[in-house]
Amino acid sequence: MMTAPVHAEELELEKEDLKFGFIKLTDMAPLAIAYEKGYFEDEGLYVTLEAQANWKILLDRVITGELDGAHMLAGQPLGATIGFGTQAHIITAFSMDLNGNGITMSNAVWEEMKKHVPHKDGKPVHPIKADYLKPVVEKYKAEGKPFKMGMVFPVSTHNYELRYWLAAGGIHPGYYNPTKGDTSGTLQADALLSVTPPPQMPATLEAGTIYGYCVGEPWNQQAVFKGIGVPVITDYEIWKDNPEKVFGVSKKWADANPNTHLAVVKAMIRAAKWLDEENNKNRKEAVKILSQPNYVGADYEVIANSMTGTFEYEKGDKRSLPDFNVFFRYYATYPYYSDAVWYLTQMRRWGQIPEHKPDSWYMETAKKVYRPDIYMQAAKLLVKEGKMSAADFPADDEDGFRAPQSEFIDNITFDGTKPNEYLSKFPIGLKESDKL
Repeated sequence: MMTAPVHAEELELEKEDLKFGFIKLTDMAPLAIAYEKGYFEDEGLYVTLEAQANWKILLDRVITGELDGAHMLAGQPLGATIGFGTQAHIITAFSMDLNGNGITMSNAVWEEMKKHVPHKDGKPVHPIKADYLKPVVEKYKAEGKPFKMGMVFPVSTHNYELRYWLAAGGIHPGYYNPTKGDTSGTLQADALLSVTPPPQMPATLEAGTIYGYCVGEPWNQQAVFKGIGVPVITDYEIWKDNPEKVFGVSKKWADANPNTHLAVVKAMIRAAKWLDEENNKNRKEAVKILSQPNYVGADYEVIANSMTGTFEYEKGDKRSLPDFNVFFRYYATYPYYSDAVWYLTQMRRWGQIPEHKPDSWYMETAKKVYRPDIYMQAAKLLVKEGKMSAADFPADDEDGFRAPQSEFIDNITFDGTKPNEYLSKFPIGLKESDKL
């Protein structure tokens, strides 16, 4: 094992005192673990972790430099770089996790939905599709009540997952039209989606302001514990092993602090490995750390419900989901270009990208934002130091595109090298020549 001073010699750090932002969600875990287990310190870094009020403030503070980097929604660096919302060049060299979200419905909506859901041995058959929600949405519509749902941010995975699930069940989630100043995303919508910060989701549902939501843990399990709602599906069942959060820094910061950036990525890779190693043996310890008020601050039991390989749907209907939270397996930390392309296709599908773009544009944008080159540099240093093995990482000839993925709820295959062909397969959503 190499000691800290050797690291410092190996990587001359441009900056040692760093402040990183995060939102109170289970998947900020790699940051908490890198801090608590001393991995940042091993790299000669003195890190402060600070919870942020919402995703917008977090992004703004990374742009202004008040934060050196942050736990971000995968869509945030992409959205900022292409200028949807705030314009700034943000990059990521580290993917924080796979899966980890769910869609929860209010008790009243679930009671209605349940009538249409197939059952076996007295329990609902999973995955539960939005097809079973459609009659409920139509009933609300007929009664003149708009069907309102919450997601966490316009470029969040949650927004795209919720839209994906709804559209797969024939429910139109609405379009954005930024060229005409429409950022509500509710044009032609059957279900009206709006932004609610994650920790406020259960209270907003309980108040009846929304009838359902898509959020990360622990805020779906919280609804079960409080008896106010029922998680009906996880994102693992919408798109198996989907990328969720990334660690984002501004391009300006990365250019000014290349060695510091590598040191940060190294520490976070080690934290991710610790979180998944030996079949999740460290998860209970991780839950204890995350339940502290300075991190996620939810009860141990609530966080443990999903972090330790299970997920509770209806009260008492606990099912095994060992991959609900993945931090390192399946090369989870590697920033694949194809992941970036998927998010960009969904931005185009729902009008956040208002005009058609050629396939080459998707590739160029992905490569501007996602930086596997930096990731692999960090990985090689860890292998050289004997902290990781080469088998922990993709091969040297990795091109950054996953093999076509077909495990989506609507069985539509995604090939990251053919974004426009992919977009043409959806019955609901903007196609090549469509303009609003």
